[in-house]
Amino acid sequence: MADAALYASAERVFRRKRILAFGLPAVILLYLAYVFFAFDLPGLAERARWDNARTLLADTWSYKTHVTRDNRSGGVAVAIEGERKGEYPEGTAPDWVHPQEGGAVRVALKGGQEVLLLPGNGFRWDVPGFGLIEARLEGRDIVSNLPEKGLPEWISASSSRLQVTADGARVSLTRAKTELFRYFPGWELFFFTLDSPYHGHGLGEILFGARIDPARGNLAGTWQDFWGNAMWRHADVAWALFETLLMAFLGTMGAALVALPLAFLSAKNFAPLMALRFAARRVFDFLRGVDGLIWTIVLSRAFGPGPMTGALAILLTDTGSFGKLFSEALENVDGKQIEGIASTGARPIQRYRFGVIPQVVPVLVSQVLYFLESNTRSATIIGAITGGGIGLLLTQAMITQKDWEEVTYYIILVILMVMAMDSVSGWLRRKLIKGL
Repeated sequence: MADAALYASAERVFRRKRILAFGLPAVILLYLAYVFFAFDLPGLAERARWDNARTLLADTWSYKTHVTRDNRSGGVAVAIEGERKGEYPEGTAPDWVHPQEGGAVRVALKGGQEVLLLPGNGFRWDVPGFGLIEARLEGRDIVSNLPEKGLPEWISASSSRLQVTADGARVSLTRAKTELFRYFPGWELFFFTLDSPYHGHGLGEILFGARIDPARGNLAGTWQDFWGNAMWRHADVAWALFETLLMAFLGTMGAALVALPLAFLSAKNFAPLMALRFAARRVFDFLRGVDGLIWTIVLSRAFGPGPMTGALAILLTDTGSFGKLFSEALENVDGKQIEGIASTGARPIQRYRFGVIPQVVPVLVSQVLYFLESNTRSATIIGAITGGGIGLLLTQAMITQKDWEEVTYYIILVILMVMAMDSVSGWLRRKLIKGL
């Protein structure tokens, strides 16, 4: 009988394991099938605009020079990224832009191709492998020689807008303007704008050549023009990075200072009154239960936008997190050290200072530095809402939908900032904890 019971028990154990081995993958597959249809993944793939994705990807590592004809006035402007700050002075233009008699403008592309911006409005482009494309504005409608159906994905056509993208260039015709975008690799005007006397000069000329600007030395002049670059705004970007770090630092350190004394009220061995512990713990739950972005929106309505609002949002959220972590650390302290300090006749404050704090400081320092590193990333998003820091510049660049190389620049700076904070916080953590 005993053997039969033992055999039956083992059989039940093996049966449960078999059910688990086959049931768990089946549940996962059912869940993935539900996700596939619930989130409409086939529809998402169908709606994907790969031409827009390619354009966006190209914009991250290259810049565009715009050749624009105003369809109302007939004037032609050539500007890097289409910005007035990057516009070529009148009478000058890149060597691939050739004004013609009668008002036409011939724009040379790579591979020997040419786009002719027609007088008044419209363009003509003989695309290899496709044929000649002609389009112009007649009244309020755009007319072209393109068929109504069967167009390739790199041509977008309607009665109010026509866009052709091919071979590193893009031509767009609307009711207001005819515009050609030609792509070039790199971040043009990153160091100096067109109006700077140092634009087009190499590093060797600046360091060892004759004075370029009679009014300034080469080193002083290049730094002034680089730091005050009107397109890339290096001075503003540096200040924005400082604001982001300041938000993270003030919020994290402020939360640690507020949470430490409150943590004593929620620790069992320091606050024997259960009602007091319950109240303190619910306050911590409330503060960390509300996400930092929610606190950011609420505080922005209360105090207005600004980096200090972002720091307060971080402070409130982290106070709840630190309160829980600190109270748990306090509950695990060694009571014998406190008793030893008390035996010397020390007052309660002295017992906490010399018997408790040295035990919990390594944990506190490690957690605070970790949160400081994490909040450096969070401050970027919070800054986009409160109107401060690098997050604001990043949001502005993304909203414009034109200067994605600036977005790439800001993202790289954020990554470098996070990497630097990771290295610094790791070094401080090792030094402080080892010293303690």
